[in-house]
Amino acid sequence: MPKHLLRPQGDFPAAGLGRRLAAMFYDLLLCVALLMVTTFIYKLIWMGFVGEAKLRAMSEAGSLDGDPLLSTILLFVLFGFFAKFWTHAGQTLGMQVWGIRVQNADGTGISLWQALLRFVVAIASWLCVGLGFFWSLIDKQKRSWHDLYSNSQLVRIPKQKK
Repeated sequence: MPKHLLRPQGDFPAAGLGRRLAAMFYDLLLCVALLMVTTFIYKLIWMGFVGEAKLRAMSEAGSLDGDPLLSTILLFVLFGFFAKFWTHAGQTLGMQVWGIRVQNADGTGISLWQALLRFVVAIASWLCVGLGFFWSLIDKQKRSWHDLYSNSQLVRIPKQKK
């Protein structure tokens, strides 16, 4: 698959931890809303199959707690959210607001494989109490674990004039 150049082009500075965290917080709000809507649709579909009374009884009995199918669907939805934004424009909505973009060193968009690596390693970074993100404070190029493993970089881009 040919790489696509992201606009604007240029040699941009690496994004710092503060901007990363601010963009992540913004995206967290969007992701929570997306997961709520997905869960609602999942429950509606379940209700269509088993009926409202049966679903309510299952819920009250706790048999729906830790539903592995729902957890898997939510994980795929989250990955789909990030993969779509990262591979097409290089920016999630939070990244757009904070003026940062994920890209390859040559200014091209990342591949789906790189997006998957970023996603998985970012989860591992959070599971290590955020150590993978704070790594950017130590790294000379301000790279976090998921930047290193996916061979991508997070850069600050200038505001676009309209």
